[in-house]
Amino acid sequence: MLRLLLLLLLLLPAVAAAGTVSILSIRTWAGPEYTRVVFDLTGPVEHNLFTLPDPHRVVIDMRNASVAQKLLQEAQVQGVVQRIRGAMQNPNDLRVVLDLKEQTRARSFSVKPDQGYGHRLVIDLQRLTEEKAQPVKPVKVLPPAPGELIIAIDAGHGGEDPGAIGPRGTFEKDVVLAVAKKLAHLVEKEPGMRPLLIRDRDVYVPLRVRKETARQANADMFISLHADAVARSTVQGASVYTLSQSGASTEAARLLAERENSADLVRGISLEDKDDQVVSVLLDLSRAATAEFSISLAEKILRRLGEVGKLHKTQVEHAGFAVLKSLDMPSVLVELAFISNPAEERRLVNENYQWRLAQAIMQGIRDYRDKYLPAQPLYAAGSRQHVVKAGDTLSAIARRYDVSLEKLRAVNGLTSDLLKVGHTLLIP
Repeated sequence: MLRLLLLLLLLLPAVAAAGTVSILSIRTWAGPEYTRVVFDLTGPVEHNLFTLPDPHRVVIDMRNASVAQKLLQEAQVQGVVQRIRGAMQNPNDLRVVLDLKEQTRARSFSVKPDQGYGHRLVIDLQRLTEEKAQPVKPVKVLPPAPGELIIAIDAGHGGEDPGAIGPRGTFEKDVVLAVAKKLAHLVEKEPGMRPLLIRDRDVYVPLRVRKETARQANADMFISLHADAVARSTVQGASVYTLSQSGASTEAARLLAERENSADLVRGISLEDKDDQVVSVLLDLSRAATAEFSISLAEKILRRLGEVGKLHKTQVEHAGFAVLKSLDMPSVLVELAFISNPAEERRLVNENYQWRLAQAIMQGIRDYRDKYLPAQPLYAAGSRQHVVKAGDTLSAIARRYDVSLEKLRAVNGLTSDLLKVGHTLLIP
């Protein structure tokens, strides 16, 4: 019995070592508002985080974890992080210390394996005083000419968020930006249209900022570009989605929406103002007319994409995409292809194929415009105009200028009575 007990005691360290989580790499990213430190791990880890003053430090205790000292010494630091150091507290538990340049608000969360990454422990260090840096801005656009359509083009992901990653290492963020720029070029050349690129370079734009940028520019359409990924590499084809007012049309659509919506959470953007979210849901429920036009725009883009390559689904799908919520304009999300499919990944990085995708989407926009927004006669520069203010309604504006509601709609190419503050209406 004594010999058996001794044998068990000898085996205990080996068992503990076998269950130890190792830090594989340490990555940092810095922006004007916060700095992020990411620990890539061999498995999930229990941890505890706390801060210390004078000097400012963030301490992360990890249970059953280890790290090579060389990895800590060679870690590249940015932003508010001055140095990363660590040591074993006991044979099993690791303490990592982030020496900071200033006081921060620290939070941590774990991320499960996804899209080419393994287990991660993420530490976000929110600056208490933002540095005076220019915020990420979309491409500037001039105020639209009377009757001119503004097409908001949203290249998904960007910056620290690569999106899906193809078998050859192609980042979704790169291919969708390339297609977005080509689409913007085509829109720029189209008479009566002007593009608004939500991002024109490799930066991450929070989902809420994407929507607000389009709204502030009085955009007439919102098109968000993505490239899908699934576990099965044989799945292929393009898809087009609109916002669901109830539930997702399929389980796959629901899962896709969850992945896209998680971008802000995984990248450390605060979504604590839940009251605003409740308000946005209530607003969404009142926008059935916008939903109808979104479906029509989606159908026309989907049909044109089918002329370029295979379709994953021949019908428009619906899901609760956060980037499409609270938009009072026709809004669609286009999955150009499955970047997880090796053949489609090769096509997505091909410039000629990118042009074909952009041209297909452009033709879908034209088809929608020709059906709902037929060409209007040009009015003299001295024609009356009305800039929409908060509280304005279309019927009240028609009464004020003594014109019929139908004529006011027709002259301005309106497909519903929803008005955007700041939009200029032509008065016949």
